[in-house]
Amino acid sequence: MSMRLADRTALVTGATSNIGRAIAEAFAAEGAHVVVSGRSAERGREVVDGIRAAGGRADFVHADLDGSAAASRTLAGEATRVLGGRVDVLVNNAGIYPPGTTTDTDEETFDRVYAVNVKAPFFLTAALAPAMVRAGGGTVINLGSWIARLGVPVGALYSSTKGAVETLTRAWAAEFGARGVRVNAISPGVVQTPPPGEVHPAEVMMKGTPAGQMGTPEAIASAAVYLAGDESSFVHGTVLDVDGGRTAAAVIAA
Repeated sequence: MSMRLADRTALVTGATSNIGRAIAEAFAAEGAHVVVSGRSAERGREVVDGIRAAGGRADFVHADLDGSAAASRTLAGEATRVLGGRVDVLVNNAGIYPPGTTTDTDEETFDRVYAVNVKAPFFLTAALAPAMVRAGGGTVINLGSWIARLGVPVGALYSSTKGAVETLTRAWAAEFGARGVRVNAISPGVVQTPPPGEVHPAEVMMKGTPAGQMGTPEAIASAAVYLAGDESSFVHGTVLDVDGGRTAAAVIAA
């Protein structure tokens, strides 16, 4: 590896599986000291042990980001302590995706999804961005979604939260960019890792796209390394589509 993130610290939420885990592993491989955050201590320890076995630096910090400002502030404080007093890179990855349509969604579910997907990263960024400013700079990377801009007949609630996150990305870039904190987002396409020999039901959504297949968590992690590193120093307020061309090109099903 090129050690593009040497001497940097990073907090990755929802880092015990899938995209979050891949980002934490990629950051550590590039030299960052990473806080792996999530609800499962068992899975968190597994991720940390793997990173350390590969020669990287990582620690687990338990967090149940329920949308309350208190939970986000607690995580910010503990991550800052574990990382030696500063967080250089924040990745707002944690989120939940309940199935169902608009008419199937009750108020409790609505409030819970907005709490986890929008309120939690809002207050976590509010807690950490000012400290980044005082430290001379930092980076915030949000996770959006391709269905924030391309409607599908299910998942309206989730897609609306990701639309909010992508809007916050632009607003935060305007709010914090001039003070040294770059804010960008990644919009993943259909990302799944099915067992060998099996076809995931979501595969059909990538038929007819330029990529022609689902993406991997590692592809998203590579984009996150780019946005966290110096190569993207002139990139502010963008939503980077890493979706196999799903939103850019007309899909013509075979």
